[in-house]
Amino acid sequence: MKTMELSIQKKGIRLLSSIALLTMILILHSSFQPTPKLTDPEIASVAVAANQIDINFAKIAKEKSKNADVLKFAQTMMKDHQSVIDQAVALVTKLKVTPMDNVLSKKLNADANVTKKMLLAKSAKEFNKAYIDNEVSYHKAVINTVQTVLIPQTQNKELKALLEKVLPILKTHLGHAEMIQKMFAK
Repeated sequence: MKTMELSIQKKGIRLLSSIALLTMILILHSSFQPTPKLTDPEIASVAVAANQIDINFAKIAKEKSKNADVLKFAQTMMKDHQSVIDQAVALVTKLKVTPMDNVLSKKLNADANVTKKMLLAKSAKEFNKAYIDNEVSYHKAVINTVQTVLIPQTQNKELKALLEKVLPILKTHLGHAEMIQKMFAK
């Protein structure tokens, strides 16, 4: 029995090590990537895509999780990110701007498809931790992108104000996800 437990622990450590290594590679890779130059319609597209992706992850959580904290967090993600999309759509409609797909929005969606497959493949027992770990990583990446790419490149004052207004919400989401993540680290 102890041999089996040690084997399971070793596999868990290897999985966590692999995830940590992959995260480090992605961070290093992204730090050497040139910052894409985006127009306001492209920035609007990135903002909508990032929010829709998190709504989609939350929908998976609502289907797969039985954990009350995870379900409450997923509900918050759905509500808050839909609100941001609604505000963005209202703004681009008012400004008569059509969001345009671009390198960054396409990359976000491609990465989200990989993550979606990973989340769907998790057993019920493994899902909660995987979902929350992803939410922590995802919110860190989105916050960084909003701060270092989207806000600095936005030309329209109203779009920039919306992005600045959303930033504290994203940081609150990150803090909430990190708090839940600690529960699964035990």
